[in-house]
Amino acid sequence: MPTRTLKTEQDCQDFLTGLKLMGTGGGGSPAAGLEMLNQALAEGLELCWVDAADLPEDVFSCTTFGSGSISEETPDSLEEIEALAKKLGIPNKFGYQAPAAAVRELAQYANVKIGAIVPVELGASNTPAPLITAAQMGIPLVDGDYSGRAVPQDMQTTYFIKGIKTHPAAIVDWWGNVIILKEAASTEMGERIGKMLSVASYGVVYFANMLLSAQETRETIVPGTLTKSYELGKAVRMAREAGQDPLVEAARVLEGWVLFNGEVTGKEWENKEGVMVGTTHIRGSGKYGGHTLDVWFLNENHIAWLDGKPYIFSPDLIILANPHTGEGYTNTEIKAGDLVSMLGARTYPIFRSPLGLKYFAPQYWGFDINYVPIEQVVAS
Repeated sequence: MPTRTLKTEQDCQDFLTGLKLMGTGGGGSPAAGLEMLNQALAEGLELCWVDAADLPEDVFSCTTFGSGSISEETPDSLEEIEALAKKLGIPNKFGYQAPAAAVRELAQYANVKIGAIVPVELGASNTPAPLITAAQMGIPLVDGDYSGRAVPQDMQTTYFIKGIKTHPAAIVDWWGNVIILKEAASTEMGERIGKMLSVASYGVVYFANMLLSAQETRETIVPGTLTKSYELGKAVRMAREAGQDPLVEAARVLEGWVLFNGEVTGKEWENKEGVMVGTTHIRGSGKYGGHTLDVWFLNENHIAWLDGKPYIFSPDLIILANPHTGEGYTNTEIKAGDLVSMLGARTYPIFRSPLGLKYFAPQYWGFDINYVPIEQVVAS
C-alpha cells in the first residue's frame, strides 16, 4: 500500500516546497516540476510512493534523473522545449516522457523487469520526474533517494560510497537520441560523459541506471526522504498561513538552524562543462547587520563564508530561502535584491565517512578548507 499519495494541487505544492528546500539551490526547475505534477493530476495518474520494506523480493529497482546545467539557458518547460525543437528543425519526440523512455531502454538492454524506481536526489523537478515516471509505468516509487538532498555528481551518492557500479545506463534526450553506456572507466568518467551529452543535447539528458535488487535497494537508499520533504513543505505553508515564521518551522523539521538573514547584493556565475558555477553575495540585516555571507555553488550550494571566513560546507545542507514565504531559492532564480535567509542542517551520516568527505567536502571542490560538521560550527 502507498505510504503517501499526492491527490490535490495543494499536496503537490507542499511537496515541491519541501523539495525546493532540500534541493539546496539545485535539483532542477520548480516550474518544470509544477508543470509535470499538474499535468499528471489532469491525466489522473496516481502520484504515490511506498516504503522500501514493502518491495517484493523479486523486484529490481532503478533510478532515473536528468543531467545538465541548471542555468537560465536550459529550457524548463514543454513550451520552451517545443520552441527549441522548432528552431533546431527536429521534433521533440519524448519531452517529459524521456525518463520513462530511458527506463524502458535499460530494461530491454539488461533483459530484466524493473518493478520500482528510486529518485537519485531531492529537488523540485528531479524528484517529480521519477515520481511521474513510476506512475506512467504503473510501478511504485520508493520513499527514499540516494543523496538526501540535491547533488551535482554521482560521486555524492550512497551507491558511489558503497562501491556500486553505475553502469549499464540508458541515456535519452528530448529529441529521441538513445545511448547505452555499457561500461564506464570510472564513476567520474560516466558523470563527465553525461554532462557532455547534456551540452550536445541543448540542455538535459535523462539517465536510467542503478539496477538493484529489493534488498540492495533497502540497504542503499537514504530512507523516508519523500515523506520528509512533503511534511517539510506542509509545515512551512501552515506556519506561513498562521502568521508564524516559516523558516523557524523549517529549521525545526530539519533539526537545523537559521544562520543568516539579509539581502542579495549580486551573483556571478558561468556554465562550466555542463554545470552552473558561481557565488551569491548577501549583505546582512537585522541582528546580522554589518555582516556578509558569500555562498559558492556548483549547481547546489556547497561553501558559505561569513565575513570572508569559511563557515558552513557540504555535505551539510546550505539552504537559501525567502524569509517571508519560506520558499527555497534555486541558484538559477536567486538575484540581487532578493531577501534571503540561510538555513543549515546536518547531512546523512554516510556522507561524513572518509570516502564521502573525499568527494563532498571543500577540498574536493578545489578549496583549501577543512570540513567541520555544522553542529560544531553552531556550538562554537
